[in-house]
Amino acid sequence: MSKPVFERIGGILSSDDVVLFMKGTPAAPKCGFSASVVEVLARLGVVYRGVDVLADLEIREGIKAFSNWPTIPQLYIKGEFIGGADIVGEMYRLGELPAVLTDKGVAVTVA
Repeated sequence: MSKPVFERIGGILSSDDVVLFMKGTPAAPKCGFSASVVEVLARLGVVYRGVDVLADLEIREGIKAFSNWPTIPQLYIKGEFIGGADIVGEMYRLGELPAVLTDKGVAVTVA
């Protein structure tokens, strides 16, 4: 991947504490995996930025190379890659995700 796309991704990650690279938008996810992460974040009351990778092919391919993770969605907290839908779902079920968010200074309102 080109350096400019990594710079764009870095800029996106530095702009918000929690960023979800996803298919669709938080209001209208376009795949079940993205929808599942949106649901988890909603249950926790987390404020986050959704980035629709379907709207930008360069970001869609770039984020996979950036994280060395082949699938989307991808959740980042304070610039750190957390995981995709399965990992986020498991962390939520085990009660680990609220702790990670809180430890990084992100407000959580457990619903």
